[in-house]
Order: sequence, then structure tokens, then C-alpha cells
Amino acid sequence: MKNEIITIKNFSKSFGDKKVIDNLSFSVYSGEIFAFLGANGSGKTTTIRCLLDIYKPDEGELLINNQRYSTDQSNILGYLPEERGLYLNSTVIEILTYFGELKGLSAKEAKIQGLKYLSRVEIADKANVKVNKLSSGQQQKIQLGITLINRPKLLILDEPTKGLDPVNRNFLMEMLLELNKEGSTILFSTHQMEEVEKIADRLAMIKDGNLKLYGEVNEVKEKFGNNVIRINYKGKLPENTELYTYKSENYYAELVPQEGIKPTDIIKYLADAGLEIHKFEVGSPSLNEIFIKVSNE
Repeated sequence: MKNEIITIKNFSKSFGDKKVIDNLSFSVYSGEIFAFLGANGSGKTTTIRCLLDIYKPDEGELLINNQRYSTDQSNILGYLPEERGLYLNSTVIEILTYFGELKGLSAKEAKIQGLKYLSRVEIADKANVKVNKLSSGQQQKIQLGITLINRPKLLILDEPTKGLDPVNRNFLMEMLLELNKEGSTILFSTHQMEEVEKIADRLAMIKDGNLKLYGEVNEVKEKFGNNVIRINYKGKLPENTELYTYKSENYYAELVPQEGIKPTDIIKYLADAGLEIHKFEVGSPSLNEIFIKVSNE
């Protein structure tokens, strides 16, 4: 039986007359990477803040290791909020050491871990520079370092790649996978569906405070079919609404067969029409397609 490290049960929350969360229930298992999805305003950040006792729920339970969160659990937790904030007049190593001590490390160990982290993210030369002298991307790295410095057993990250360029987004994904292999459980919210497909084991998607999708990533995708055709091609993609609908960009297309049409019929039609197909595969729709579909329902 899997151990639930996060349990959310029958959770509701309103602000004034607006109900933000309505009877939400889901669990995160120990040792997994869990993606928490939803459009802006869907209630993701509110849920995270109630889980961490920043807000109070109106109804229901939000538990970490079967109890309401308290500061006694801060040594196992790393939390990256959506709104970032740093002490701008402190040096980089001062701020990393300070937060490391808050999370239970000795001053010496916090400094060692801080310097190790700075080396890892290739800004070791900024250790004694004040935070206000750093670029926004470098400040993002420091914010993340504060979150990771104690190698927490539970990471809760609200839009962790917000503001990061593609190189640093990929670097963050690698770090999260590394921590997960060491045993850390990770819950993260994101709008980047490719990140979910790359690292997440399971997901929950909410819309208007209600749970819409929940389960293993591949199982969720399979519920939306497994006959989407993805092709890389050269030439002009013919239109044939009797056979398929499609989206195409830069000689890559995703085609959805009409009811009763087999993918092989479409591939044959395209080849007979003279389209040069370099690569094709048939599978479930992407999470990005599913996210857009569910958001627009």
C-alpha cells in the first residue's frame, strides 16, 4: 500500500462570495513527482497555501504526513512560493546560510551546502555579492537554492520555472529528478505541459476549484484516445476534413482522425497525395492539447 505524504480531502475555500475551491480531494504519494495543474485563477495557489497553513480552509482536511502542517515540519519541507522574495541587501551566501539555519542546519553546514549549490548552478563567483546586484535569472537561482538547501524530503513548488529561460528550466528539471531519485517527494504547479510529460508520475488538474483530471500521466492521456498522428514532413499538407482535422507548424503536424477513420488510411492518403513524410507516430494527444480542451469545456 502506498504511503500518502499529502492528503487533501473534501477541501473548500471561499473569499467573500467567491468560492475558489469546491470539495476538492486528492493525494500525493511518498516518493513521487506530482503535477498540480490548472489555468490562472483555478485555485492551485490557494490550495497550496491552505495546505501550508498560510490560509485557513473553510471545510475539509489538508494534511502532511497525516497531520496539519506546523513549523515542526519545516526541516522536511522545501517551499517555493509563486511570489518570490529575497533580502536584497544581504550577500548571496548570507541569505543561503540564514535560511539553511532556519531549516535545521548548523551555520557551518548551511554555508557548505550553500557554496556547493552555487557551484552547481555556476554562480559560485557571486557568493559575496549582494542580491540586489544580481540579474533576475540569478536571483531566481538563489530563490531555488533557499528551497533546496536542506535537501528536503518534501518539495512544494508553485510555478518553479516562472521567469526561467529554456536552459535554466531544463537544469531545474534535472535537479528535481535528482532529488526525487534520492527519495524526495515533489509537488509542483506549472503551465508548462512538456515539463509534466517529462518528469511527472501523476497529476491533478482543477478548473474553477473542481477536480477535472486525476491519475497517472499516461492513464490520463489514454482517456482522451490513442490515435493522434504526429508527423514531420516536407511539402504542402493537404486538407481533407472527411478524414482528419489537424494543427500544423514548421513542417510538424498533429492529425486527429474523424470517427471511423484509421490512422493507416490517413498515412496512405498523405503518401498518395505526394507528401514527403520523414517521421510519424500514433499515440495519445499531448497534455497541452488535453489541458486546452479541458480548460475550454
